[in-house]
Amino acid sequence: MQIDIGIGDNERRRIAERLSVLLADSYTLYIKTHGFHWNVTGPQFHALHTLFETQYSELALAVDAIAERIRALGHRAPGSYHEFSRLATVEESLGELSAEQMVAELVRGHEAVARTARDVLATAEAAGDAATADLATQRLQVHEKAAWMLRSMLAER
Repeated sequence: MQIDIGIGDNERRRIAERLSVLLADSYTLYIKTHGFHWNVTGPQFHALHTLFETQYSELALAVDAIAERIRALGHRAPGSYHEFSRLATVEESLGELSAEQMVAELVRGHEAVARTARDVLATAEAAGDAATADLATQRLQVHEKAAWMLRSMLAER
């Protein structure tokens, strides 16, 4: 059935493509944060273990909202590790990291997702897609705040 929501086919495709990157970035950051939750050690264990759980739980809800928006625009949401690894700008973390390295990695991850959300926002606004713009704005706020909070935990250099 034809989709007639006031956004043209080409605009919906462009928005869905940008949202797919946001989904891949968010899912990659979810995996990274969850892994850090499992593996963090050191004097800040309890605080970081709890913080990482809060963050990966929020990301789990976010990926669903992003994927559902892609579907509402009439496109298939990526849903495999292969697709996510091809699309994501957030880099995976391999090997054993210190708690401070984990925090720094998550700062970079949240900043990357914020940049992607900002790109989605610009694309959605140009197409007059208020629903996607709202979603992107919410994601942007979450990731900028998370990056700031994590950055505040790092020693000044």
